[in-house]
Amino acid sequence: MTNNNPGAEIAAAEMILASKRLVVFTGAGISTESGIPDFRGPGGIWTKFDPDDFTIQKFLRSEETRRKQWKILLEGGLLSSIKPNRAHLAIAELEEMGRLDCVITQNIDNLHQKAGNSPGRIFELHGNMQWVRCLDCGERYPVEHIREKLKNGVEVPECEICHGILKPDVVFFGETLPPEVLDAATAHSMRCDLFLVVGSSLVVHPAAFMPAYAKEAGARLIIVNIGETPYDSSADILIEGKAGDVMLGIVEKVREKL
Repeated sequence: MTNNNPGAEIAAAEMILASKRLVVFTGAGISTESGIPDFRGPGGIWTKFDPDDFTIQKFLRSEETRRKQWKILLEGGLLSSIKPNRAHLAIAELEEMGRLDCVITQNIDNLHQKAGNSPGRIFELHGNMQWVRCLDCGERYPVEHIREKLKNGVEVPECEICHGILKPDVVFFGETLPPEVLDAATAHSMRCDLFLVVGSSLVVHPAAFMPAYAKEAGARLIIVNIGETPYDSSADILIEGKAGDVMLGIVEKVREKL
């Protein structure tokens, strides 16, 4: 295991070049550099609101809770103006180079798509804030479409097709992760030969099981993060630093060696 920079970046680049099936796993730490606070960190949403207000049980049971959550999630947290940073762009470049199998992300901000990664290669374990879904018929709407309704005075929007309950297409407390997404992410993790973690503390499960699946299958593990993770001792390369700085350095070295 190594954590010296730039030596570690060179070693990481060499692993990427040798890899046939690279999986990149991203968490909140990659998006903080785009101006999105970590939910649990200073300035994060859980320092301003009670997490109990974001349970699926309360959302389904109470129209008043739905009214409150639409106000919080849409008027205050659309994320539509947020732009991808150097780390997102570096991961997109890995795909352009033909070095990337897929991205597995805990984030709901749509920034991997904005950076240029193919939607079919992105597995969003916790959903995507740019979409709203009907819990009755399954119809999906762009979040901006629902925002227009809120601007026009609708406090609790409903499905235009069946008048069912609409919900941001993200995982609330008390909800399970989308099984088809979780299964696909697990399968990709178990058959990769290199697993690259960028900006995740790897403490939220079941998402945090992914590097374990990869290591058990014989993959090598690179962790890029600020702060410790439970998998640091298992990492083949451990780099502590800002995601944008480190990923830019790694991808530049991959590009030089191609």
